[in-house]
Amino acid sequence: MEIYLLLKVLWWLLLGVLLMGVAIMVGMDMGVGTILRLVGRTDAERRVALNIIGPHWDGNQVWFILGGGAIFAAWPLIYATAFSGLYVVMLLLLWSMIVRPLGFEYRSKIDLPAWRSAWDWALFVSGFVPMLVFGAAVGNMLQGVPFRFEWNLASVYSGSFLSLLNPFAILCGLLAVSLSVYMGGAMLMNRGEDVLYRRAQRLVVRSGLVALALFSLGGIWVYFLDGYQLVQSPDPAIAQTPLQQVVERAVGGWLGNYQRTPLLWLIPFSVYATTLLGVAAARSGRSHLAWWLGALAWIGVIGTVGAAMFPFMMPSSLEPSHSLTVWNASSSQLTLTWMTGWSVVFVPLILWYTSWCFWVMRGKVNERDVASDEHAY
Repeated sequence: MEIYLLLKVLWWLLLGVLLMGVAIMVGMDMGVGTILRLVGRTDAERRVALNIIGPHWDGNQVWFILGGGAIFAAWPLIYATAFSGLYVVMLLLLWSMIVRPLGFEYRSKIDLPAWRSAWDWALFVSGFVPMLVFGAAVGNMLQGVPFRFEWNLASVYSGSFLSLLNPFAILCGLLAVSLSVYMGGAMLMNRGEDVLYRRAQRLVVRSGLVALALFSLGGIWVYFLDGYQLVQSPDPAIAQTPLQQVVERAVGGWLGNYQRTPLLWLIPFSVYATTLLGVAAARSGRSHLAWWLGALAWIGVIGTVGAAMFPFMMPSSLEPSHSLTVWNASSSQLTLTWMTGWSVVFVPLILWYTSWCFWVMRGKVNERDVASDEHAY
């Protein structure tokens, strides 16, 4: 039974890694879409920005697919509850991301200013909206989602789309957008030149400072927020359902893990350290270092939330004792065992070919190269 407990914790950690991959890699590409009209004042400059991420954006989507697949297989109760209750949000996320490949592929097909401007705005929407939804989803998890279970574990959702766009969720969404802008700007610094480089540099510095301010405000907000505490539950190493536990809410409850394990405070502290160092690196022109420090800042932000919420994954504001946790929402031991075996093979492979692609397609991109390449975006 101890193996089952270990597998549950392992897949909680792996889900965190996949969410970090989505935030860093997909967020970087979406950050470029968000700032496309700011860094590129002419059509040629915007084409350069798009071709900087052109070789990578579709490959980076693998992290998004892996994240959804991992939730579906490892945490089926969370997948079913979230996708049924948050259906409108999922559709918003889906449709905004569908526009993304269309913008890349169709933008340069017709040489008309109105046509290309329309696709520029489409790329902005497909970059800004998914990251806003990503952050807002985390904000809503911290507040709790209005759902409960019937006796047969059929979920009942009583919220609305507008209720999900509450002030705290929007704050978390803007934090995600600011970090994605940071990563996108750092990528443009890595491969851009001249005016594109300088504009991206300014955005990296500003978005990093904005992210720190939003992270600090969010931390203060969480301090006064009702957190969740697991009062009674079956042995974590056995199969169980959400109907077998007792959960209470308390102001500042999300700080419980930090109070019990003070070493965890190093995680939110790392966000301040890496972001400030990243801003300093960007200002001094060390764009590659700024990119890696931004990635560490993302890891720190997601790690801060994960450390606060553990073992909760999808708390219920409607019926706290029906909250979904690491212990009661996982798949069977057999399923997690098979998933672990395949992950040992494929996750390193994904990391290898992603790194290889970035290494092979390194170097600067300029207007002359884009204009002379008939296959360029």
